[in-house]
Amino acid sequence: MADQEPRSDTQIRINSRRGSTAVHPVAAEEGSIGRREIKQFKKWILWLIPSFVVANVVVFIVTMYVNDCPKNSVSCVARFLGRFSFQPLKENPLLGPSSSTLQKMGALEVNKVVHGDQVWRLVTCNWLHAGVFHLLANMLGLLVIGIRLEQEFGFIRIGLLYVVSGFGGSVLSALFNQSNISVGASGALFGLLGGMLSELITNWTIYSNKVAAFFTLLVIIAINLAVGILPRVDNFAHIGGFVSGFLLGFVFLVRPQFGWVSRSQRYGSLSNPTVSVQHKFNIYQCILWIISLILLIAGFTVGLVLLLRGFDANRHCSWCHYLSCIPTSKWSCNSDPAYCLSQQVGNQLNVTCSTNAKSGTYILPNASSSQIQSLCSALCNSFK
Repeated sequence: MADQEPRSDTQIRINSRRGSTAVHPVAAEEGSIGRREIKQFKKWILWLIPSFVVANVVVFIVTMYVNDCPKNSVSCVARFLGRFSFQPLKENPLLGPSSSTLQKMGALEVNKVVHGDQVWRLVTCNWLHAGVFHLLANMLGLLVIGIRLEQEFGFIRIGLLYVVSGFGGSVLSALFNQSNISVGASGALFGLLGGMLSELITNWTIYSNKVAAFFTLLVIIAINLAVGILPRVDNFAHIGGFVSGFLLGFVFLVRPQFGWVSRSQRYGSLSNPTVSVQHKFNIYQCILWIISLILLIAGFTVGLVLLLRGFDANRHCSWCHYLSCIPTSKWSCNSDPAYCLSQQVGNQLNVTCSTNAKSGTYILPNASSSQIQSLCSALCNSFK
């Protein structure tokens, strides 16, 4: 009918994230009538990140069950928890299992990856944690960072970003951290941080306070990487995860540029030839996508080939170890594995650490190998 208001095909999406007032016309068109339909970005249903948190907690509980401290150690923390009690604080100050239990559950151990054909440890180590404090810190970070990303980009892209970044962190860690085991989701978390940074760069036009957001994110990343120079923290996993996530962000988290018109979906290519059509992505977004994908494929290929050939990156970089730990008068960066000499004399067990020459005498008849290893770890890892 003549007096009926014609329907406009104009569609503008508003970016409501981060309190931003920037308007982002992802599929906008100007019709003959000035009416506009305002729609927000699609918000995905949140389920993957909470599932990851639950999975990490369940794996930790299973690890503590397997650990069974009262059976395998001389003393335990919170012994009232039974087989879920923790190793002595001198052995594990994070309130968690023993190193041997973590190895059994799939911790990253370079020798077993290279010579034991156990490449799967590059993945399983990301779901293990050294203790309660370690688990809580990582899961809180995962909730804070991951929830927003999954709501905005969906479970497929964020799930891939998380898993692949964790794998990238494991590869770099294995190339540099040759003598110790490594566990934790920190590499995957740093991958999410890296993805946030590249998402901000590649979607630069949709942010109103872009400079403030950029520098705020840089400060957060710098602080988290600085914590990695403390002893017993695998900063190489952090760096590897961050670089992987940063490159993956350019591939997975790119959004259509401001003002993109999806004309072919509404009018067809010849219906209105007088109106110009804006490309969906900017040139710089396409260039970053291609470069990042090439660097990712090349980096993972070279890293895995070097790792499986037994390459030790520390021999070719004399200063790189400072990226993971800087020695001070308060702590040592010595990370040699615990080796001890033990002697059983009647009910008495004598244990001497080979790395720091500390010794201890324990009343322990018929000590098992796991009990000796627990005592050895406590002696070798204790501070003077």
